[in-house]
Amino acid sequence: MTFDDLDRPPLDRDALHEALTRGASLWHRVDLYASAASTNALAAGAARDGAAEGLVVVADHQTAGRGRLDRAWSTPPGTALTFSVLLSPAPVPGKRWPWLPLLTGVAGAEGVRRATGVQAGVKWPNDVLVAERKLAGILVERVEGPSGPMAVVGVGLNVAMDADELPVPQATSLVLEMDPAGPRPDRTVVLREVLRTFEALYLEWRGEGGDPAAGLHASYLRRCVSLDRDVTVELPDGTNFAGRVESVDASGALVVAGTDGTGRTVRRSFHAGDVVHARRTP
Repeated sequence: MTFDDLDRPPLDRDALHEALTRGASLWHRVDLYASAASTNALAAGAARDGAAEGLVVVADHQTAGRGRLDRAWSTPPGTALTFSVLLSPAPVPGKRWPWLPLLTGVAGAEGVRRATGVQAGVKWPNDVLVAERKLAGILVERVEGPSGPMAVVGVGLNVAMDADELPVPQATSLVLEMDPAGPRPDRTVVLREVLRTFEALYLEWRGEGGDPAAGLHASYLRRCVSLDRDVTVELPDGTNFAGRVESVDASGALVVAGTDGTGRTVRRSFHAGDVVHARRTP
């Protein structure tokens, strides 16, 4: 065993199961893999095989993770949280499902704060940031189960990466954002707090039929670091739209005010796209 192994202990499946699956908890099963290609793929396969809502699939090391637009995502062993949860938000109309990645971002930011004290925000539509650095990414996929549509929500959260292990210069990890004189972050504790927070938010959202006005919309806006920012929205068709973010509306769309070819102000709402924040001026 190396010194790094001591700093990066494996996830504790028994502790997670004991903490998460008590009583009437949403979470009823925690599947922990020492290594897996993709937790989203495992959760989707379980859904097709008839698994119920509340399954948690965790990989101590994910080898072939995917982000949005099928981008590859991988991390050194023992440095990240890579997990997926299986949901069946049947009472929620399909038009409100786009709120799931936004809800997950709020749960990730709040769970991280509770576990470590690190203050994080959410960048529309699927990132958790500390300052301008990416801490976590989210991927939500719809899958057909035997009893109807289900959602697989996948999260990749950087926990114990040192600076030279970050995938891109714009990324960060919890260990880099915490006091270096203090204890290193415990992945088991962070995952427990994120999932507990997610459960509370999700059950309230589902119980309200997915109506974001019941509290999720306001909670998201308080944490959204994209508001009032100059951005470029890079669209799936290869085009871009530049402007200032005015809001995230009730449908979960990003509302951006920009100009057209004649210089007139136009407002556009986006349900998909990559958002690039303009650098803030001092």
